[in-house]
Amino acid sequence: MALRRDFLKVMGVGAAALVVGSAGRAWAKADGARRPNVILVMTDDQGYGDLGCHGNTMIRTPSLDKLHAESLRLTDFHVSPVCTPTRASLMTGRDSVRVGAWATTWGRSLPYADEVMMPAVFKSGGYRTGMFGKWHLGDNYPFRPQDRGFEHVVYHGGGGVGQTPDYWGNDYFDDTYFHNGKPKKHSGYCTDIWFDEAAKFITANKDRPFFAYISTNAPHGPLNVAAKYSQPYVKKGVPGNMAKFYGMIENIDENMGKLIARLDELGLAKNTILIFMTDNGTANGGRASNSKKWTGFNAGMRGKKGSIYDGGHRVPCFWRWPGGGLGGGRDLAPLTAHIDMLPTLIDLCGLKAPGEVKFDGVSLAPLLSGRAKTLGGRTVTAQNRQSNSPPAKWSCTIMSGKWRLVGGKQLFDIKTDSGQRKDIAAQHPEIVKKLRATGDRRWTEVSKRFDEPSRIVLGSDAENPSCLTGFDWCAGTPWNQGHVRGGSAIASYWMVQVARSGTYEIALARWPEEADTPINGAVKGGRAIKVSKARLKIGQIDQTIDVAKSDKTATFRVKLKPGPAKLQTWFINPNGAAKHGAYYAYVKRL
Repeated sequence: MALRRDFLKVMGVGAAALVVGSAGRAWAKADGARRPNVILVMTDDQGYGDLGCHGNTMIRTPSLDKLHAESLRLTDFHVSPVCTPTRASLMTGRDSVRVGAWATTWGRSLPYADEVMMPAVFKSGGYRTGMFGKWHLGDNYPFRPQDRGFEHVVYHGGGGVGQTPDYWGNDYFDDTYFHNGKPKKHSGYCTDIWFDEAAKFITANKDRPFFAYISTNAPHGPLNVAAKYSQPYVKKGVPGNMAKFYGMIENIDENMGKLIARLDELGLAKNTILIFMTDNGTANGGRASNSKKWTGFNAGMRGKKGSIYDGGHRVPCFWRWPGGGLGGGRDLAPLTAHIDMLPTLIDLCGLKAPGEVKFDGVSLAPLLSGRAKTLGGRTVTAQNRQSNSPPAKWSCTIMSGKWRLVGGKQLFDIKTDSGQRKDIAAQHPEIVKKLRATGDRRWTEVSKRFDEPSRIVLGSDAENPSCLTGFDWCAGTPWNQGHVRGGSAIASYWMVQVARSGTYEIALARWPEEADTPINGAVKGGRAIKVSKARLKIGQIDQTIDVAKSDKTATFRVKLKPGPAKLQTWFINPNGAAKHGAYYAYVKRL
């Protein structure tokens, strides 16, 4: 992996002198031709059927419908059934199991530190890089977006606003978000802020190539949106949660319209690759049984978010690049996936691929340009394993052409049975055998590091102090602030890597610093727990100290040596029981 490490180390080196993009244009450093800008917009929990242009007669998405009409559309495009795996594969061009980020918590939402990501590739090619919204690939060094190649970052913590790593008390409105690692108070609605900050970034970099990643947390729950967006749907008979969900999408659509208008104003539309996609199947837009007038729309597919049927992972993917010949409102039917995005953008933008990186995806450049009609007999896997323990091998769908092998057992012909209602495995044992063999080979290849943890680094100059949260515990997680408020009785551990020898201060807390509340106290709406002692175990160190009623932290000072370690904490009640761990741990190398 030496070449991969070298690539990460020297980010900022220019791209190759001459690369031919799929539209047939060559970019040479000497001719002054400007490579295309790239804006990648990805929404959270919006499914294929949650767009007017895909046949949903209730939802209003005029801006996205217009973009659809102007784009190349990948109509058989697949991601993972849940958040993190999609993001890991999108950013690396590799299978989420291979890169170590195949679940949404448990320390398994952290792609291995030696993985090269999309922003690093763009940055090394001379692009300015900015990220806005949801990351969900790590909140500590070396996993943060700014550690992965993004130069300007505005984002929330964890996998959603209001989750444990997020700034305390965020609720979508007038929140505090992290600007390049520093908290900053904002006014307005979360989605508006992501697009507004992205617009500032685009404007500031209009005279040089840029890559902007706008990744909204909407319409992911909690379903918070201004009534002006949701109430019109309620009045039309859409159930409450779905009405809020649709309202959040309508707000996204409004922001997409503003973004496109800004590109036109700046004269950037022609030479900007604008991509719209979503991260998994619908979470709230499928069938609802509690409405007399509207039951949702899932484009006839089976399954929703989390499902390994098509409804869980087939999503929209639109590409528009007027100056590169990508557009015209055309559908492209071949099987494509999130793993293809990075190889494709490397090709289109004349970027240098990182050495020794084996992409699981392929470049779609020949397909997008019309130089190829098919991608050959490829196989794509959609995997969902929301557990930190095996077996995981067949928690997936193997896709090849019209065939879907679901869970290693059920077989569907997607061309004649798009709703995946009739299992025809018994009629086609040879197809099942072939796809299972493909699945066996794939698992053998991508699971070589399956049991290897991704370790948060402590004591690095890049992040000192570090705030660890229970979101990244390796078993049983208080993954949102509601669990923290309620005092979930869990005590688990972090897998860490001590960067340097020295004396470390480790402060254990029930509440985050910004909540300014004692361990034995409670915030409004929260439940107090009784704590008399705190215990810390890291490596060979195992210490217990007393906790006073007014203490906001239980602070240990320990000497640590470099290397891997397991860090575990306990809060002990007056009866000697240790049911709770420290939801937050502030670690500082002195």
